Amino acid sequence: MPEIELSAGTIDYEDTGGDGPVVVLAHGLGFDESVWADVVAELRSDFRVLVPVLPIGSHRRPMRPDADLSAHGVARLLAEFMDRLELNDVTLVQNDAGTAQLLVGVRDERVARLVLTSCEALDNYPPGLQGRLLCAAGRVPGGLFLLVQSFRFPFLARMETSLGGMAKRPLPKELIARWYRPLLTSRHIRRDLARFLRSTRKGCYLEAAGNLRAFTRPALVAWGAEDRMMPPATGRRLAALLPDSRYVEIPDARTLVQLDNPAALTAEIRRFVEEHPLLGEGGGRDGGGEE
Repeated sequence: MPEIELSAGTIDYEDTGGDGPVVVLAHGLGFDESVWADVVAELRSDFRVLVPVLPIGSHRRPMRPDADLSAHGVARLLAEFMDRLELNDVTLVQNDAGTAQLLVGVRDERVARLVLTSCEALDNYPPGLQGRLLCAAGRVPGGLFLLVQSFRFPFLARMETSLGGMAKRPLPKELIARWYRPLLTSRHIRRDLARFLRSTRKGCYLEAAGNLRAFTRPALVAWGAEDRMMPPATGRRLAALLPDSRYVEIPDARTLVQLDNPAALTAEIRRFVEEHPLLGEGGGRDGGGEE
């Protein structure tokens, strides 16, 4: 995978290349680019798709000891990633973690379209039993190390009260092993995730929600219809805040909509992009840049 040096450290990223419309996919806590594999495969023929491996638990390279890894800090890294690669008119897609929302009104000048799939938002932080356990473990010395030991055993990870509650179907054991190997083997990776958990509070997502009314570019809120961690009611509330938005529920899907029903999600993303063309994409609308 290519890599790029950012202010917090070096991150890996996937880039399909090409000259199609740019789509950046942002993952959640404890995942890497592989969580988006099916969506990337569906979109790569028509889009340039990039997936940065954000430093929130499944990254392979520890960040600098002084790096800001709060939710705001990770959001700024996402903006820095787009800056360094000079990505313009980006369709930014977020799942699980709500960090992309924190760019709105702050560092969203490269974002032409926003797609929010099931993610932390408004007052739903930490989300569900899984989120509360993770946050509690990250704030106790040694707690994160003890918690992630359960992921050595796929049957424990697949429990409804654990990772398994985020997906409708059993998660492949090879993916579970891939996602949690960095946390299991590196105290520096655990340190990075703990810094996110210790510094992120509900207030940052409530503040971000207040900025959404000023985002007048097109937005799509695509929520897992059967999500338990991030209830569809949260998605509907988010969509109501965005001036130019459409809300849709992805059937047969929980939080990890890109794994549960990638075909439906990619179809909605394609439709969304086609409905909101930008200059240079066959339409007369300029949805990116400063307003």
